[in-house]
Amino acid sequence: MRTPAGKECKYYYADFFRGKATQECRLIDENPEGGKWKPNHCLTCPVPGILLANGCPNMILEGRVESSLLGLRERVKVTASCTQTMRTVEEPKIGCGECHTELSDVWDQALK
Repeated sequence: MRTPAGKECKYYYADFFRGKATQECRLIDENPEGGKWKPNHCLTCPVPGILLANGCPNMILEGRVESSLLGLRERVKVTASCTQTMRTVEEPKIGCGECHTELSDVWDQALK
C-alpha cells in the first residue's frame, strides 16, 4: 500500500472507506516496545527502501519509534535478523550474505 510519503510499504495500512479514518504501521504495532506511530514517520522511514532493495524471505524486520535526546525529533529505527542463519543483519538492504550464495554462484557462472 502507498504510504503518506508516496512509497510502497507492505506494513502500512489505511482505510478511509465510508468515513473511516484508519492509518497504522503494522511493523511498529507488532512490536510491544514499538512506541506511538504517526503518519509523518513515513517521510523518513527506511523500511520501503529496505523492502525494495532486499526481498529475502528469511529476513525479519522489527521497527520502533525512537525519540532524540531532547524528545524533539522522532524517527523509525529498524533492526533485521535472518531466520536461516539466526543472526542479526547489520545492513538490511544487503542482507546477511549467506542466504543466497547459491543464486550468486549461478549468476557468476552465467556471466562467464
